[in-house]
Amino acid sequence: MQCIYALIQSQDESLDKQKKFLKYSIDSMYVLYLLLLDLMSEVHKMAEKHVQHASKKYLATEEDNYPNKEKFINNHLLRQIVDNQALRQELSKRKLKAWDLNDEYVKIIYKEVVGSQLYIDYMNDEGDGYEKDKEFLISLYKTIIAPNEKIYEFFEDYKLTWVDDFPIVNTFLVKRMGKAKPGVGDKYFLPRLLKDDDDMVFADELLTKTLLNDAEWEKEIEGKTPNWDNDRIAEIDSILLKMAICELLNFPSIPEKVTLNEYLEIAKEYSTPKSSIFINGVLDKLVKEYKASGKLQKVGRGLL
Repeated sequence: MQCIYALIQSQDESLDKQKKFLKYSIDSMYVLYLLLLDLMSEVHKMAEKHVQHASKKYLATEEDNYPNKEKFINNHLLRQIVDNQALRQELSKRKLKAWDLNDEYVKIIYKEVVGSQLYIDYMNDEGDGYEKDKEFLISLYKTIIAPNEKIYEFFEDYKLTWVDDFPIVNTFLVKRMGKAKPGVGDKYFLPRLLKDDDDMVFADELLTKTLLNDAEWEKEIEGKTPNWDNDRIAEIDSILLKMAICELLNFPSIPEKVTLNEYLEIAKEYSTPKSSIFINGVLDKLVKEYKASGKLQKVGRGLL
């Protein structure tokens, strides 16, 4: 949707350029995932420095009087991330040094972590074990790191496309930590970005077929919006309708309900308050028409 919108807005951009940008945007989502893992490593590094510094102080603060001052830096799940050599190599290979250059954000997170009731309770609890550590780290990520406005603003400035990726990557990272076990290897935290190569093929084909058949999709919409001239339809709504029509007619393995639900959700997120109702009405008419004419050909599982 964003690539098609960009192509429409900028007359000098080619389809090939947008296809490259699409691949780049998808690939960069993995970079965001790596940086969020590395952020936790940097918070750990800061905590480690504090523990070392505290041991040399004459007067201990309340924070230094926890039953086990090293409990956080020895958190089992956190250590799996910190000591992950495959992650370190991947960060080095991609030359990702975001936090070295922007350590003020690490300080913000660290300060919020140690000041949170969640952290205080964890540090005062003398219980130990992998599952307890995992539960704490996931809660810490969900309540302090993921919703942090400063971190969100940092990623927004770093790469604009990450605004949309941030919730997806956060959700995936929480699930990944939730399924972690004591014996998982380093590669566990470096999964493949795409489940299989067909995902990228689909993205490329949807972009290409939507753009190359624009005039055809325009005709499909005409007559289905009696109270709207085509130039009155919001640009995003028009793009979403064309993408949905393209998907309905060109991707037989995708159930029609999946297509409709996907585009209605995108409309709710990116377009006007009434867009999803409008798009639903148009697509509903088209699906009925395609079924009656035999134009809608669907195959595979999940269609009944």
